[in-house]
Amino acid sequence: MKKIVFLLIIVVFAACADKKKSDNIAVDSVEPEIIFKYGYKLNDYKVIHDTIKSGENFSEILDRHHIDYPKVLEIVSKIKDTFNVRKIRTGIPYTILAKTDSTEVAQVFIYKHSQVNYTVIDFKDSIIKAYNAKIPVKTVVKTVAGVITSNLSNAMDDQGLSPYLTYKMADDIYAWTIDFSKLQENDKFKLIYEQLYIHDTIPVGIGEVKAAYFEHGGKPFYAFKYVADSIMGIPDYYDDEAANLRRQFLKMPVKFSRISSKYNLRRKIAYYGNKIRAHKGTDYAAPVGTPIMTTANGTVIESQYKGGNGNYVKVRHNSTYSTQYLHMSKRAVKVGNVVKQGDIIGYIGMTGNTAGPHVCYRFWKNGEQVDPLKQKLPVAEPMKETIKPIYFKFIDPLKSKLDSIKYSH
Repeated sequence: MKKIVFLLIIVVFAACADKKKSDNIAVDSVEPEIIFKYGYKLNDYKVIHDTIKSGENFSEILDRHHIDYPKVLEIVSKIKDTFNVRKIRTGIPYTILAKTDSTEVAQVFIYKHSQVNYTVIDFKDSIIKAYNAKIPVKTVVKTVAGVITSNLSNAMDDQGLSPYLTYKMADDIYAWTIDFSKLQENDKFKLIYEQLYIHDTIPVGIGEVKAAYFEHGGKPFYAFKYVADSIMGIPDYYDDEAANLRRQFLKMPVKFSRISSKYNLRRKIAYYGNKIRAHKGTDYAAPVGTPIMTTANGTVIESQYKGGNGNYVKVRHNSTYSTQYLHMSKRAVKVGNVVKQGDIIGYIGMTGNTAGPHVCYRFWKNGEQVDPLKQKLPVAEPMKETIKPIYFKFIDPLKSKLDSIKYSH
């Protein structure tokens, strides 16, 4: 019995000694994760995420976050060259960085135009500043191949691909080469394209389509994106023999439109007493606000409001051809801008002398206005012979990669 008591005493003393030893050991505290985003250490603020409500304006948002009206006016005035607060749109998300004390006064307003682009308005100090920024985008080159069973759109959808790739193939790369309304079963396609990501894993769109292959009725059509004209710097798609896949001019400057009045040098107008008033343009009717596209690559040489033309833009394509677009509600380009075929240069309107919403499309050849519908329009500028060896070297690895892609049935 004495032996058992002795052993118990030893155990108690040992336990006390261990406790005393453990009391002297510092326990590591868990440090909070430090988070940096939009250029700020978020740990230093109360972070509030919200969305622009219907009818809500910038002043109301800041007032709700304890910024008084005179301060709001000062902010709006200081940032007007960077951010127009009247253009905030319903449904757009934003973030407020506020003080962490009991006042929770807003310090920073972040407006998220898209998943990538955002505007920061910082008014926490006496110096108010605003700037536009982007979340870093990661580019991953991907490949895809498919076989047509019904149409191109369905073939793309079956593989969970972006509708943009369908548009790119049908309305851009092969618009002048393949009639996509007459595809045949077992036609095939392959693509090498860029997928864009933020935060490594979140997809935010498609970048360049670097190369494409389409087999239609057993005939192969290659396409490679390449800048052959270093002066203009505008890329085009060329085939495996260096032929340009694009026509020099689009058929019309407006999609889904109709001709409301043709070029007519002997047109009589009732408003002018049925006198002959030559109409040297082709009118395409469409609703106000419909985008107007330049029909060919070129440089903007006029962009102004003038008399009966209203808002108009004129584009010089080369030493032979120019085009003009009249009666716009709004112009989207300035003199000196380089534009690519299909770029939006303005919007349908009713400015100047016009009885309804349309664009008057005028076509100039060697300084004279002519009927574009009666012109034998040229193909796009061919690649220079001196460029071709460089081009063939450039496309060689892309062509090999296209040829190696296996079809997904």
